[in-house]
Amino acid sequence: MQVKVRTASLFSQSVADAPAAVVVLTAKDIQAFGWRTLADALGSLPGVYTTYDRTYSYLGARGFQRPGDYNSRFLLLIDGMRVNDSVFDQAPIGDDFPLDMDLVERIEYVPGPGSAIYGSNALFGVINVVTKKGSDVNGAQAAASVGSFGEKRARATYGWHGERGADLVLSASSYVRNGQDLYYPEFATPDQNNGIAQGLDYDRAQQLFAKFAYEGFRISAGYGNRTKGVPTAPYQALFNAPQSTTDTHSFIDATYSHAIASELEIASEVYWERYDYHSVGLFGAPPLANFDGDKAIWYGADVHATLTSVPRNKLVFGVSAMRDARRNQFNYNIDPYQQILDDRRSSNSIGVYAEDEIQLPWRFTLNAGLRVDRESASGTNVSPRLALNYKPTDADTFKLLYGQAYRAPNAYELYYTILGAGGQLGNPSLKPERITTTEFVYDRALGENAHATVSLFHYDARDLITETLDPSGLYVFDNVARAEARGIELAYEQHIASFATIRASYSWQIARDGETGAVLQNSPRHLGKLNVTVPLFHHAARLGAEVRCESARLAEAGSAAGFCLGNVTIGSERLIPHADVSFSVYNVTDKRYADPAGPNFTQNVIPQQSRTLLLKLVYGF
Repeated sequence: MQVKVRTASLFSQSVADAPAAVVVLTAKDIQAFGWRTLADALGSLPGVYTTYDRTYSYLGARGFQRPGDYNSRFLLLIDGMRVNDSVFDQAPIGDDFPLDMDLVERIEYVPGPGSAIYGSNALFGVINVVTKKGSDVNGAQAAASVGSFGEKRARATYGWHGERGADLVLSASSYVRNGQDLYYPEFATPDQNNGIAQGLDYDRAQQLFAKFAYEGFRISAGYGNRTKGVPTAPYQALFNAPQSTTDTHSFIDATYSHAIASELEIASEVYWERYDYHSVGLFGAPPLANFDGDKAIWYGADVHATLTSVPRNKLVFGVSAMRDARRNQFNYNIDPYQQILDDRRSSNSIGVYAEDEIQLPWRFTLNAGLRVDRESASGTNVSPRLALNYKPTDADTFKLLYGQAYRAPNAYELYYTILGAGGQLGNPSLKPERITTTEFVYDRALGENAHATVSLFHYDARDLITETLDPSGLYVFDNVARAEARGIELAYEQHIASFATIRASYSWQIARDGETGAVLQNSPRHLGKLNVTVPLFHHAARLGAEVRCESARLAEAGSAAGFCLGNVTIGSERLIPHADVSFSVYNVTDKRYADPAGPNFTQNVIPQQSRTLLLKLVYGF
């Protein structure tokens, strides 16, 4: 509970003092449980669940994971820099995440609305991925792994640390996976290879990362390129025909912080980012090769001051601005060439925000925040947040939280228009979707090495942007939904001496349509998580085991059955000098389970991965 975080309030504070039920995952957790993607790590959090459609991974929380959503209701940060792109607003959490998981020092997850600090997209939570420093690597390091279905990963990293905070990280990674042939009964006809998608589940990625810091200055740059085969034939594509998507992320981020006086600190950031996407597939009869893509370029700046000169107050004042220089979308048939969509857009946004943490009598603390944003496409949005903390003892913390957040419609929802079978209509009249939340949190420290948390929450979302099927047969996004969610989360974490940890959580949640009272699609009623690490053979090795359980979820038609999955990782730093060797088994019992599909799939549910194995070696020079 005393771990320090910055994501919740832009200044350092303990988890117990943060105005949210913050959870922190560390590099040791990533190593112990063999998490290969950000989605693997986030799926272990209380109240959080993931969905995979064999192309992208999607994130849900507290009963919300809307069909057709591209993770646009979570804000994803790398070292505090916004990663969501400016066309889809997508938070990449699978192999399209532009950072190797071995470079992650910790993940700070702040559930609930975060627009009072960060503006758009922070409806259900803010995820800040903090990267390792050169001192964490301390020299040259190489990593390699091999696994089931032709999986191969390789990484080379160099880390250096000098005087006056000088620090350097350089890293390059590569990943390839052949995948497996997949059977979909919805396409089980002789002219569609009897429902077998052959050789279309492949995955390839490359990543580069560099970071340099000196005193209060830091600059980082990253590049991630990922190509994924598409075996599911979405949007009425021809089944068992070559189809793939490619996502490329690039960024440069520079920050500078300086204490002007003992009671005043200024922090600033400038960044530039680019995201390119394209997908190639066969559609129609006779078959035509179609190229679909976008080009997003955006840059921005943020500056804020933290003032502590006012007694019993800690104030933050800031302003941020972003220029979406390109929000371009295009679509054309390749041969014969026919341009179908060439939409070029740009937009601007600016936000001003303020926050005050006030120390009140009788061990009460009030955190009050307010942000006002002005955006080209969605006008003015006001986002308040209030958090009242009460600590009657050093072991007990009560939090009463209230917040509002919004998400502006993205360029894909507003402007993407493709006529014809499986096509889509743009909707320039979309309004921002909004959410109002109340939450009660009780943290109890159980000695120095354990704590338990109880969270009661109620969410009220309105004007939710939802992908629907128009009477013309085209897909269209519209503000058609209002939804409510309520539930309870129980979490427990314990560190036993210096050798074992236990983290467990249970969530009961129910999310319903605000008009009809019907349970939302892809919304599990129950979530259960258990993560355990223990030493083996007198600390010569370690065991990391996790179990994740979800109840049934509704799909477009029917439902996806509930399931429990178990993953096990055994590792040792003594087997080979200067090396860490680990062996992981994912889906230990080879459980057959499926996730609900979005509205643009023929399938109602997408079968998930069978048992896989991975052997990994990390060697330090």
